[in-house]
Amino acid sequence: MATASSEPRVYEGDGDHLMTVSQSSERITILPEAPKAEDPSGRIRILWGQQMLPDLLAGRYRAVVCGVNEVDNSHGMIAQLVEMTSTSQWTSKSVTSYAKMFSESVGIHAAHDREPYILKYDLDSLLILALLRPKDREYFTIADLARGFQTVRNMLSGRRERLPVASVSFLSARSNRLVESEANPIEPSFEAVLSTMYEAGFRGDVYPAPTMWSLGSVGVYSSFPFPEGVTRMREGGH
Repeated sequence: MATASSEPRVYEGDGDHLMTVSQSSERITILPEAPKAEDPSGRIRILWGQQMLPDLLAGRYRAVVCGVNEVDNSHGMIAQLVEMTSTSQWTSKSVTSYAKMFSESVGIHAAHDREPYILKYDLDSLLILALLRPKDREYFTIADLARGFQTVRNMLSGRRERLPVASVSFLSARSNRLVESEANPIEPSFEAVLSTMYEAGFRGDVYPAPTMWSLGSVGVYSSFPFPEGVTRMREGGH
């Protein structure tokens, strides 16, 4: 009589042995979380190891949040989306041109409004909600992100046709960098970004920057808020 294996297997045949990961490999270490029957306040899902662009092009989301600026977006996520979406009438140049026109108009008619603004680019199959980088700045700050995601929350509230929604992490960006503040222009932690999005009311999915996939020695979780144990450890508890 066959006996049940003492350990679960991922792959068929010798796959598990062949796929043993060395310490030098690019990898992530996802930690298990205690299951919750319900979470009335909602959570942010973190898509570790997933490719964002293919998921968006495959129609897994109805809306996506990313950054845009009025100077050059050719290296940003928004440029890749508009160029590769078959139903899009936008191009990288027209995206930038629209952002510049909007920014100039706001500067004349609403100079005292709070930035950043959220521009909508409708690709028919996907709605892009783009945070417009503040004029004359080469980066976003955490404060910009907080205000921007409060607007994103309002634009998604009660609009089920705009869900599910995903967002870039705004980290390791080539076109629209994110820093802690103008006085402290260093890149914030991923936890700081997630906390800012969460406190603003965002409850969609977030794709970490691919540069974070090599942090295998650091345990990560697949959703936010993180377990309370993380805070206890930082405070010296167990």
